[in-house]
Amino acid sequence: MAMYADDPREFDVTEWSGGASWRVAGETGRRASHAVVGDDGVWLFDPLDAPGVAEVVDGLGDVAGVAVLSNYHARDADAFAERHGVPVAVPSWMDRVEERVDAPVVRYDGELGESGFSVRESNPIPGLREAVAYRERDGTLYVPDGLGSAPVFTVGDERVGVYLLARVFPPRDAFEGVRAERLLFGHGDPIEDDAAGALSDALSGARWRFPRALASNGWTQVRALLAALG
Repeated sequence: MAMYADDPREFDVTEWSGGASWRVAGETGRRASHAVVGDDGVWLFDPLDAPGVAEVVDGLGDVAGVAVLSNYHARDADAFAERHGVPVAVPSWMDRVEERVDAPVVRYDGELGESGFSVRESNPIPGLREAVAYRERDGTLYVPDGLGSAPVFTVGDERVGVYLLARVFPPRDAFEGVRAERLLFGHGDPIEDDAAGALSDALSGARWRFPRALASNGWTQVRALLAALG
């Protein structure tokens, strides 16, 4: 199975209250994207395009903006921005994004438009800068790369796993004060059942489960990193 499909054609869609998620089928890396309804319209988080995705997005309402929340990838943000006539929103401190998108870019700090989400910087490993997005009113938390529910992230009974290279020093500061009711990831399926417990377990057990994660997922995560850099 490919780590990341060059031309994804099939997606698994999960609908939830106030939004929807779609994940590439048949990938080891299980890339996921999300459409969330805010006060100003629908916001797309790190979106990937494929036949049928437009219908998922259009069913939620008018698109207010496209958000790139990791400096490792822009995915198809520019295609969605052009389609809906909106800019690509990028945190003011995030590098490497503008060279990856062919669309107008707007910089911001703190609040992402009127989506209800606030973003905070997380640097789980050197070179990786991501924006963790949290909406307090419904407890929705989005993490692009530092955490994931895809099997390449998890080990044993974990429902959420910390990125392997960040397990020794997990990015706890990025989640201070967060009361998660719904977890969304850049890799893997959403989690709504005891989301707070899954998040707490991932962070508290990351370090002592590192040897097991290295043994079971080490080579797969190396492949994922090389694929992302490529």
